[in-house]
Amino acid sequence: MPLFPFRLRQLWRFGVQQALSCVFPVAVFGILAVTRLVDVPYVHRYDLILLFLLFVQWAMYRSGLETLDEVKVISLFHLIGLGLELYKVHMGSWSYPEPAWSKLGGVPLYSGFMYASVASYLCQAWRRLEVRLTDWPPAYWTVPLSAAIYFNFFTHHYIYDFRWVLLAAVFVVFFRARVYYTVGGVAYRMPLALSFALIGFFIWIAENIATFLGAWQYPDQEQVWRPVGFGKISSWFLLVIISFIIVAQLKHVKEGLGRYRTPPRR
Repeated sequence: MPLFPFRLRQLWRFGVQQALSCVFPVAVFGILAVTRLVDVPYVHRYDLILLFLLFVQWAMYRSGLETLDEVKVISLFHLIGLGLELYKVHMGSWSYPEPAWSKLGGVPLYSGFMYASVASYLCQAWRRLEVRLTDWPPAYWTVPLSAAIYFNFFTHHYIYDFRWVLLAAVFVVFFRARVYYTVGGVAYRMPLALSFALIGFFIWIAENIATFLGAWQYPDQEQVWRPVGFGKISSWFLLVIISFIIVAQLKHVKEGLGRYRTPPRR
């Protein structure tokens, strides 16, 4: 079998699985785009987005696209994200300028779904690509690390920003960890820290699209939209780590994560 056509087919299969894993993020972008172009009389845009995303979440569960356990994980991320949003908007890091009935402390409740969409993607990709981990560090390293990353988003407004220290800690803690994923019956692997960086990069691209569609705005976007600074990738990198650690620890509790046997590689 010629190697190059095989790799093209594998790349296509990988892309299809990635696209299927992004059903909920695509729904978020879809409703942002539609409500940017179309006004619904007597309904605030943010309220309409919330109602639509609640329906999508319900439909995905009822159709079997998401399991009950995945819905629980996504709901947890919604709360984690909403807590961060409330604090960041209060500190003036970004804002939601449009009116809505479903706003709390200046934050529309739909905003938590943008964090939940990351969790939805991770859960879907984990199942579709048969993700397995090797040399996953013990919980006494990963749990305090994820907590430190999360709280640094709050504390850096008052004390030293430990972002780069935490990034260095991530590479130390996950230095040996590898992620295995299966495409078309063939298993591949990559360093886990690299997967964090790749997901963070694509979330940064998604953030640029979301701010362009008016999902929220940074202070320098109030007069005219401009691309989100490249430095934001480090923030998303850290957020992905929190997301991945929570999902992985829940998988550990549910399935008994450990040192998986290394799957055959092509």
